[in-house]
Amino acid sequence: MKIQTPRTQARTAAAFTLIEIVITLTIIAILAGGSMMMYSSLIDTAKDSRVSADMDKIALALQSYEGRALRVPTTEQGLEALVEMPTLEPKPENYRPFMEELPKDPWGQPYKYRFPAQKSKKSYDLWTVGPDGADGTDDDIGNWKKAAAK
Repeated sequence: MKIQTPRTQARTAAAFTLIEIVITLTIIAILAGGSMMMYSSLIDTAKDSRVSADMDKIALALQSYEGRALRVPTTEQGLEALVEMPTLEPKPENYRPFMEELPKDPWGQPYKYRFPAQKSKKSYDLWTVGPDGADGTDDDIGNWKKAAAK
């Protein structure tokens, strides 16, 4: 029989059991996982907001280009016509840049442009290929309405 002294009794009472440690670690893991999910959805929302702001900025530059040149750039001229004089015909008279530089999407890809439009109700299509980097997939974000999921 082991005799308990006041010193060993205090040490035994102050220790955590294995179950208490496991429960505490489980609670911490659940809280960390939940906050990571919230953080991830905030990042996705921020990227969507940035795409929307970039597209609005490009659309405004295209509108200014159209007001000055009486047409939007051709597909071949592309969005580059907004930052430097097009090398392909038709070239606008009295050209001046409409943007300092073309923005890239949140995934580092250039925005895509097509005239005449195939998907948008506007005269041109403007889109980003989205996180997967592949054109024509479901994660593309454009100036058109997405088809309703069936």
